[in-house]
Amino acid sequence: MAIRVTVWGENVHERTNQEVQEIYPEGMHTCIAQGLSEDAEIETQTAVLQDPEHGLSEEVLKNTDVLTWWGHCAHQDVSDEIVDRVQKRVWEGMGLLVLHSGHYSKIFKRLMGTTCSLTWREAGEKERVWVVNPTHPITQGIDRYFEVENSEMYGEPFIIPTPDESIFISWYEGGEVFRSGVTYRRGAGNVFYFSPGHESYPVYHNEKVQLVLKNAVKWAASDATWIDNCPNVPVEQAPEKIEIKGVSLHKPGEAGFK
Repeated sequence: MAIRVTVWGENVHERTNQEVQEIYPEGMHTCIAQGLSEDAEIETQTAVLQDPEHGLSEEVLKNTDVLTWWGHCAHQDVSDEIVDRVQKRVWEGMGLLVLHSGHYSKIFKRLMGTTCSLTWREAGEKERVWVVNPTHPITQGIDRYFEVENSEMYGEPFIIPTPDESIFISWYEGGEVFRSGVTYRRGAGNVFYFSPGHESYPVYHNEKVQLVLKNAVKWAASDATWIDNCPNVPVEQAPEKIEIKGVSLHKPGEAGFK
């Protein structure tokens, strides 16, 4: 069965900036989806900010195994209701790939619990993406490093929690370095942040970037089940025989007692 991927894009620069339009005439989300769809194991659909419910209805998310997220200048326009909905699905086991300036998205900051701030420079400099963990599924097919000819510099410090795994570290022509590929587990969901992808450059046309995204989708897809309830275990069902001691604040039949 194919991995069902929803490729979400902010879709603002592609509609308002001529240079971005020339690089991504059908939108970055379409370019990303087309690259992923080259793999027979991956089935894609796209959604954008301007769609009703941002294209992320309950039904869409229910049928999404992995969600990719690209945003930049309109993070504040994403509805908190949709962020809640996406967060719940990640907890339940949906994979999430957060791309480039999506580090400042509501959903990534929510899941990280930090500002996710970083240093940056827009100078079109070369980015060398070094493989940190050559045995990881996300790095398969990548040599010691690959290069992006023109990129936006993202540099340390990157205000994120200590990653579960560091996958890539980037070096930039100006000398900075950056943790450009990191993973987390949130609930039952796998989360991967990957920084290459500035809209002014054809980064998502890069074959190695496309390969990383394909690998990441397969890694992020999960069959894990998240059980989110808080059941009461009656005294008579305890593994060992016990007696009630002291006062109980909760009584059968009261709100919150199950």
